Amino acid sequence: MQLLVPRQHAMGNCCWTQYFGLHRKEGGLMQTGGSSAGSKGFRACPRVHDLIFWRDVKKTGFVFGTTLIMLLSLAAFSVISVVSYLILALLSVTISFRVYKSVIQAVQKSEEGHPFKAYLDVDITLSSEAFHNYMNAAMVHVNKALKLIIRLFLVEDLVDSLKLAVFMWLMTYVGAVFNGITLLILAELLVFSVPIVYEKYKTQIDHYVGIARDQTKSIVEKIQAKLPGIAKKKAE
Repeated sequence: MQLLVPRQHAMGNCCWTQYFGLHRKEGGLMQTGGSSAGSKGFRACPRVHDLIFWRDVKKTGFVFGTTLIMLLSLAAFSVISVVSYLILALLSVTISFRVYKSVIQAVQKSEEGHPFKAYLDVDITLSSEAFHNYMNAAMVHVNKALKLIIRLFLVEDLVDSLKLAVFMWLMTYVGAVFNGITLLILAELLVFSVPIVYEKYKTQIDHYVGIARDQTKSIVEKIQAKLPGIAKKKAE
């Protein structure tokens, strides 16, 4: 049984883009597309939708708890220690189960064989075709990222480059307070809490988000009007 490339691998980026309500305009940065785009993204990714909206409490609780414990462990210990303890825990379970089944077979004088034989016989070889498909899909995203980086650093669009500069300036303050692991922990807490809160108070949140979006759009338009290069480009 060979590993096959999922047919929807090309849709992965689109799915997440829709989930966060983002759309890429031609030659521009990613912009918010509103709550309707986000809801469409949820329908396009039912597994992600069900997970973060706690449709299956046991499944979501397992994923949330496992990843949170992992991140907290990484915050307290080194990566090497966390990985080593995880491997030791896994080996303890598999070795104990292997010994237990061997003892049971010896006592009952049965010939069931290796308890993990079904998994040992699985062919997990990655075919060259699957590897190339994964690489081609990855290269599409890499090329898009490189093109976006060149646009921003070579100031193809002054407003977009200024947005990046402001964002990076704000991130210097964030970095002074939080480290990477802390940000990941906060991100996970938000991912598993904000969607369910939004679903409950959708009307009120959409109202205030709409007001904030209008205010932001008005400010950006005023800034663009005062920049000679942008004003000339719009006139053309």
